[in-house]
Amino acid sequence: TQFQRVRTTAYTHTESDHRCHGCQTALGTTLRCGAVSSAAADWSRWPMGTVFRILENGQMCEVDDIGWALSGRNTLDIYKPTRAEMNQWGARTVNIEIVRWGSDEESLAILRTRMKHRHVHRMVKDLEKRVAANKRNQPAITIAASAEVPGRGLEPLSPSRKPFADFFIGKTDADERR
Repeated sequence: TQFQRVRTTAYTHTESDHRCHGCQTALGTTLRCGAVSSAAADWSRWPMGTVFRILENGQMCEVDDIGWALSGRNTLDIYKPTRAEMNQWGARTVNIEIVRWGSDEESLAILRTRMKHRHVHRMVKDLEKRVAANKRNQPAITIAASAEVPGRGLEPLSPSRKPFADFFIGKTDADERR
């Protein structure tokens, strides 16, 4: 289980930049608000299919949408069915628990068909790096520790940094003294 503190905003299908999509997500499914609500995100940070719980209210959400204003940001956009509910939510920094991570590969496959959009191009580039690194079994990027720092996002790991567990595998204090 992973916990994160992130900035959230809300959106609705009647906003001017969403009207052309109606009640449809980026996956072509219907936007949801209920036991599990739809959420939009930068899929290079929270891949499509990621399920998370907002700890402050217990609301479960699944990332099934994208938004041009979310690319490169540590922000999750929660779907609300009315403008009043959207406005009531506003912008909040909340604690979330990742219940299930989505698939980088599936996100990449969908986004590659939409490369004409600049925000999608950025997500594809970041996802391609992470997928390539996963194939080499090395972490390529990490999510910024604080969502409250605007513009802060995925940062490359230094090549000299090894995963924490690598320092301890097969080594004991006696080995260190030799």
